[in-house]
Amino acid sequence: MLYYPLVSLAHRGKFITFEGLDGTGKSTQIQKLAKALRALGQSVVVTREPGGTGTGEKIRHVILDSATTELSPMAEMALMFASRAQHIREVIEPGVAQGKIVLCDRFTDSTEAYQGSGRKLGNKAVLELHRILCGDLQPDLTILLDSDLATSVERARRRNVAKTAKAGRVHKDENRFEQENRAFFGRVRNGYLAIARRETGRVVVVDARGTPSQTHATILEVVKQKFRLNSKG
Repeated sequence: MLYYPLVSLAHRGKFITFEGLDGTGKSTQIQKLAKALRALGQSVVVTREPGGTGTGEKIRHVILDSATTELSPMAEMALMFASRAQHIREVIEPGVAQGKIVLCDRFTDSTEAYQGSGRKLGNKAVLELHRILCGDLQPDLTILLDSDLATSVERARRRNVAKTAKAGRVHKDENRFEQENRAFFGRVRNGYLAIARRETGRVVVVDARGTPSQTHATILEVVKQKFRLNSKG
C-alpha cells in the first residue's frame, strides 16, 4: 500500500512529469491520466520535452532527427536545456500559476538519465545547469515507468519507424536515440533507477509491464492519494 502526504490543489496547480525509456507507454499513460483528471473536474495541460513550445519543437527536431549527425554530448545537453528553459517560461510556470495540473512527458530527469548516464557526462553538470537555467524547478510528482529493457527499446524503434513511414518522410523522424546500442539504454535505465532511489519523496516507480489499463489504474491511485483527488472540484 502506498501512502503520501495530502496536498491541496485549491490555489496552486501541480506539475507532474512522466519519465522512462521510450517504449514504456508514457504518451499513452499521460493521455489516460489527463482524461481521468478532467473527469474529476481538474484543468489539465499536456505537454512534452524536448518541445512544448514553437522554439522547443524546432530544437526537438534537431536533437531527435536521425539526420542529425556528429552532435556532441555537451551540445545535445545544452539544446535540451535551451528547450526546457523556454518551456518553463511559456507553458509550465503559467499553467501551474493558473491552478492547472501540468502533465509533462519528460523533464530534467531525462537529461540526467540520457546525457548524464547514457552519454556518461555525469549528473553534476546536469543538476548545475538545471539550477542555473531552470531555477531548480522540481516536479511535485514524477511517475517513472519501468519495463523490460529489450521490449521497451524494440517497441520504440518499431513505433518511430512506423511513424516515419506513415508521414512519407525520409529524414524528418525521431529515431536518433533508437539507433544507440543496448548498453546505452542499460545505462539510461540504471540512471533513472538511481534518481528514484535519491528522490524518494518525488519519484514513484511504476511497473509498466502490465496492460495499459492496469498501469493507468496504478498511476491514477498514486495521483489521487498524493493530491487528495477523489471527486470533482
